[in-house]
Amino acid sequence: MSTTRHLVNRRRRLAAVAPATPRAVTDQDPVNQERTTEAAPPAETGAGTPDIPGQEDAEERSEEARSEGIRRRLPRLRIPLPAVLCAATVLLGAFAAWSFGSATDLRNDPTRRNTALTDISRTSEVKGQISEAVGAVFSYTYASPGKSDQAVRTYLTGKAVQQHQDMLAEVRAQAPKQKLVLTTTVTETGVEFLDGDRARVLVFADQSNTRTGKEEETTYAAAMFAVDAVRRGDTWRIAAIDTFTR
Repeated sequence: MSTTRHLVNRRRRLAAVAPATPRAVTDQDPVNQERTTEAAPPAETGAGTPDIPGQEDAEERSEEARSEGIRRRLPRLRIPLPAVLCAATVLLGAFAAWSFGSATDLRNDPTRRNTALTDISRTSEVKGQISEAVGAVFSYTYASPGKSDQAVRTYLTGKAVQQHQDMLAEVRAQAPKQKLVLTTTVTETGVEFLDGDRARVLVFADQSNTRTGKEEETTYAAAMFAVDAVRRGDTWRIAAIDTFTR
């Protein structure tokens, strides 16, 4: 009995003097296991993950390797230099042909060559000489028919000579009997076209036809026609007459 009490008292003294030793946590102690789980800090993820030295450089090298692999897998289109030069030559040739054609069209376009509004001195020259020529060739006096013939030789050329003869045939036939005097006065002219030594002129004129026999009688008429003119030396001549009749 005394031995047992002695052992008990000795254990109490040892327990009071010695520090408490923690018990090992085992799977059979659910209370200590729960406390251990609650005390363990949660694992940090995402932004809280510490940087590893050299990690960014490794990632950049990996990205470059993937890009290089993609470039190697893609087909490369290689155009030989002669083909490029050939295509450029064809394009330049087509442009040159188009430019030449456009320039030719501009040169051949009558409206582009017409200088009636730009060459003032030549336009004025044409108007003055054609007005004089029309007044001379379309005026006729029974007393001096040779004056009309001289005007024809001076101011008419080409088919205008025959046209004038046909237009004044009746006047020439009736002039000696009725003592006719035909006078033509140009009131206005307009240069429709002027290109170098060629021109087309629109003419407005007043005509008076007088019979100087026993009973003098005068009739008046207005005329409008166009003439094609050509320049011979310093003189403009009428080459064709257009009366706008068919």
